[in-house]
Amino acid sequence: MFIETRGNDEKNPKKVPFSYAVLNPSASFGGLYAPESLPKLDEEFFAQMAQKNYKELALEILKLFHTDIDESVLKEALSLYDAFDDKNSPAPLVKVGADLFVNELYHGPTRAFKDMALVPFGYILSHLAKIRGEKYLILAATSGDTGPATLHTFENRENIKVVCLYPDGGTSDVQRLQMVTAEGKNLKVIGIHGNFDDAQNALKTLLASNSFKESLKKQNINLSAANSVNFGRIIFQIIYHISSYIELLKKGEIAAGEKIYIIVPSGNFGNALGAYYAKKMGLPVEKILIASNINNILTDLLTSGVYDISQRTLLQSTSPAMDILISSNVERVLFDKFGSERCKELMSELSANRSYKLEKEELEALREDFDAVYSDDDFALDAIAKFAKEGYVLDPHTATCIKAYEEIKPKNIPCVICSTAEWTKFAPTMWNALQGDRKKYADKEALKNFSEKLSLKIPSSISSLFEKEVLHSAVVDKSQIEKNITDFLKG
Repeated sequence: MFIETRGNDEKNPKKVPFSYAVLNPSASFGGLYAPESLPKLDEEFFAQMAQKNYKELALEILKLFHTDIDESVLKEALSLYDAFDDKNSPAPLVKVGADLFVNELYHGPTRAFKDMALVPFGYILSHLAKIRGEKYLILAATSGDTGPATLHTFENRENIKVVCLYPDGGTSDVQRLQMVTAEGKNLKVIGIHGNFDDAQNALKTLLASNSFKESLKKQNINLSAANSVNFGRIIFQIIYHISSYIELLKKGEIAAGEKIYIIVPSGNFGNALGAYYAKKMGLPVEKILIASNINNILTDLLTSGVYDISQRTLLQSTSPAMDILISSNVERVLFDKFGSERCKELMSELSANRSYKLEKEELEALREDFDAVYSDDDFALDAIAKFAKEGYVLDPHTATCIKAYEEIKPKNIPCVICSTAEWTKFAPTMWNALQGDRKKYADKEALKNFSEKLSLKIPSSISSLFEKEVLHSAVVDKSQIEKNITDFLKG
């Protein structure tokens, strides 16, 4: 069962099953749903799973959560991993140093880690809508990767319409093209004048708006979301952290029970939350190391206990998917650590004052599981160039993890980096790194130059984007978002 991070308002059920939390992700007082308890993994589990492939492992973990989704539906959802580069290993683990490994999470259709969760999640949500005979509007706000993955997973699904919000100028050109050329008749993409936090705030406001939900109800449309505010995303993100550990066991890199570090490049904290839940379930993790970019709000929180965006302006970086100041999934960790009353208090402070401060003991409790550091663009570019010369390609987000590996890893134990995107989505930055310059290159030119320099193949799903017709050209002010959605639904 799932419970609410900010407590119950006596209007919503106090506990809900998985399907309810997926279809209705907005909880009381603007909070989120989180699991009431977590399954436990023991040594026997890890020994048994060492004989399984990824889909088999994923099914076993999902069954441990006792969701109210039929096993046959879960199997169908997981079978969609067959379309990834390697159907038996959709998230391969690659050794890049003596004690450094990369969990490559970008081998799906849109070449980013969001596919790992959204591909099966989209199938499950669509299935629930269909069997209930209900119509759903799925909202997504994106800093670059959630959008393409959401549009892909829900394209032409029955009973589903999708509206995706992205910050105009705040994504890479490839990410933008993946969205604005989306062909499904049930899809609407809207650029907004603003940044990702503005897009995410608009999404949260609409999810919590009774008037908006009432207007949808008149059209027999329900409202849900594809962002990681939806636990349907998080449950699949837990799985690949467990998979990476089992791969280390299979390869003989660690002994059973030996601890590892997990390093996550983080903006909205969903990936990190998945690692946190995996650790609580029994995954032998020493600590989760958070790598931020110059928008280092998470570094501040996890090192000083202060979350303060009152004087901050969102900065554009070479890792745009992490250009975020309001990290939604921190809330679920605060709830898990300190309970709903304190969580609601902290979230109210953030809303009212754009800041909150943890008590000394609360910070110590967070630091039992997390540490953080941030990387500027120069460091990331240098890391890309250094690893490319050694034969491995890091995208600009994954490159920030090298800072964590070098500076905040106190113990000499294996580290697993979560690689969140393929280099093809950020080709101009990649070419800057190799050239050692900051010139502006067109994506098409940079893709060609970088791929030829390192003899890399560009997936057809990326190269074909430049020939596609732009079907979604709207860029609007934040005040116009709801009207554009309403007009889309009216057809």
